[in-house]
Amino acid sequence: MRLIKALVLSTALVLPAAAMAEAQAQITVTGEATVQATPDMATISLGVTTDGETAADAMAANTKALQAVIERLKAAGIEERDLQTSNLSLNPNWVGYDGSSTPRIAGYVASNMLNVRVRALDGLGSVLDASIADGANTLNGITFELAAPRPAQDEARKAAVADAASRAALLAEAAGAKLGAILSITETPAYSNPTPMFRADAAAGAPVPVATGQIGMTASVTVSYELVK
Repeated sequence: MRLIKALVLSTALVLPAAAMAEAQAQITVTGEATVQATPDMATISLGVTTDGETAADAMAANTKALQAVIERLKAAGIEERDLQTSNLSLNPNWVGYDGSSTPRIAGYVASNMLNVRVRALDGLGSVLDASIADGANTLNGITFELAAPRPAQDEARKAAVADAASRAALLAEAAGAKLGAILSITETPAYSNPTPMFRADAAAGAPVPVATGQIGMTASVTVSYELVK
């Protein structure tokens, strides 16, 4: 009876150790890849900032100026669906914080920001000119995009998986093993935009020159492989 119990105990100790060894016979790597694509549309963040003696004056001036900008943008070919207010603010203009006098309100400042989607990039400079000509005095930046990003994203995913396989094979060979079946794949996608380049002093002459560059569609995958001897 004692012999049987000892045998059972010995087997119980051996099996977990074997199972642990089998569970450790795997490798996990991260593969990354970036596919460059030429953008085919852009979103401009622009707006109008005005001031006035009263809050009503500041807001009225802002509304008038922004309406003129919107009308000029529509005339430049921008559709209603591609215009969206992103931020509207009205704040008192405090002065006297330098210690020379008691802080007081010296008028009000109104600001209205607008996101403008441009679907024809060859007219991007003209759209910027149109907005500036009619009172847009705030430009927060330009974001370039792809109307259909999925094909470039899928190419990046395929390349990331291939990169993971190459890394895993190299490490497995260095360890004297070979890759077995894939145990798991986890994706952590990422998206990056280029920084547009333009000259602020170009508005008075030819349309503002803008370099669209390329968009880097980046994919990252973590893959676990079984290791075999």
